[in-house]
Amino acid sequence: MRFLKLDLLTLLISLFLFASCEKTSTIGLEVDPSSAIQGNLIDTATITSITVKEDAANTTGLTRYPLGFINDPLLGTTTSSLAMSLNLPLDAYDFGTNAVLDSAVLVLNFGGEFYGDSTANYNIDVHQLTNNLAKETSYLSSKVYPAQSALLANYNGKVYPTTPFKVTDVLTGAKDTLKTVTPQLRLKLDKNFVTNNIVVLSATSLKYNSYFQAAFKGLHVQIRPTSQAAMGTGGMMFFNFASTASSGVMLYYRKQNATTATLTDTVSVNFPISNTAGPVAASVVHTYSTAVQNQIDATATTPQFSTTYLKPLGGLRTKLAFPYLKKLRAEAGKMVVNKAELIVDLSSGTDVAPFRTAPRLALYKFDIAGQRANLPDNDAGDGRTTFGDPRANPTAFGGYFDSVNKRYVFTVTAYVQDLLDGKTEDYGTFLGVTPFSTFEVLPSFNTASRAVIGSFKKNTAAGDNVLKLNIYYTKVN
Repeated sequence: MRFLKLDLLTLLISLFLFASCEKTSTIGLEVDPSSAIQGNLIDTATITSITVKEDAANTTGLTRYPLGFINDPLLGTTTSSLAMSLNLPLDAYDFGTNAVLDSAVLVLNFGGEFYGDSTANYNIDVHQLTNNLAKETSYLSSKVYPAQSALLANYNGKVYPTTPFKVTDVLTGAKDTLKTVTPQLRLKLDKNFVTNNIVVLSATSLKYNSYFQAAFKGLHVQIRPTSQAAMGTGGMMFFNFASTASSGVMLYYRKQNATTATLTDTVSVNFPISNTAGPVAASVVHTYSTAVQNQIDATATTPQFSTTYLKPLGGLRTKLAFPYLKKLRAEAGKMVVNKAELIVDLSSGTDVAPFRTAPRLALYKFDIAGQRANLPDNDAGDGRTTFGDPRANPTAFGGYFDSVNKRYVFTVTAYVQDLLDGKTEDYGTFLGVTPFSTFEVLPSFNTASRAVIGSFKKNTAAGDNVLKLNIYYTKVN
């Protein structure tokens, strides 16, 4: 008899779960009214959304660094330049006797992403920084780094961020060899400048890295402002300055042989650009379109906009609010959320080359102190978290772009349950762009892809792009 009751209870629970997937349906069962359970779907919960500016953020220690100019007709323009400290190859570096520089090349290793028009010509200038980059107290993305007027190098042409090519490897005391290198941008530097500012530096300036950085200051790399109009939509390239990469200033020079004065040695040495040895920072400037600026300037009484905008590199995010949940908590009483999912539709016609939509979005909240925090559904310290893509695992947090249905889906069951139970308050919930491989609640500077998304509409016509919260729940009386 005991097992018969257990089987009956299992059957009833299964029926309740199936019932919860039916829109606004209620199943009444012949049970004690004091323990009655009702299954329902709510898909009309009001969501307010508006585009807001992203915060400026520290740009040292990035996985990859942005350089470029983008002219997006929907969102506006974005320009990113780089400030880079140069480092000694080793302490007390010695150029030897009678060193003569043959050439110097700024080598920038591409970092695995390019966003925009790869067929455009990119006009890139290099200058020396006015101030010692290593002595700056802040490296925010909004910071401007002054540079000297003298042009040290220029590159004008197409870029090839995925194409390896061959260079000559100069070996001391051995035959030069041809080798294949990773995709990189190479800019030939002014030989006289490098001679006067590196090769002939005193032994003291070459003794320690900090001494060298005080003498050399660093380099500034930017898209030439006067060329931006000719670039069309432009693009954003990314560079790798990890310690294992070979970005830096490569010097090729001759010196007197250490044992035979009549002989000459040919030497190549790399003065590395590495964000583990010295700071590298990005400076990003956004100018927004009229449609975007209207939302940024909007007040709390402004009607709901039909679309909102997401832009990385310290650009734009979407702020969400769920006013219906407070009312539901007050009126409906105790509810058990079986599943809640946030559906974020892409706005029609905005996923067009070269402005492909972001492959992944971040969804996060503010805590009581106004700090960014993961939702409980995406918090490794919370026992209710399942990671992954909900297309493969329906309980996973999600945020990946569904190219078939043109949307993003987030599982927010734990977050909605906490809001309904009063365990947490909605101090602000946000959507932003995050790199495909790494979820970031902080402003992302490792990708340039953007997204234009729909908003909540109570009377949604078929085919409209919407922002919708589906809540599958059972109510306990």
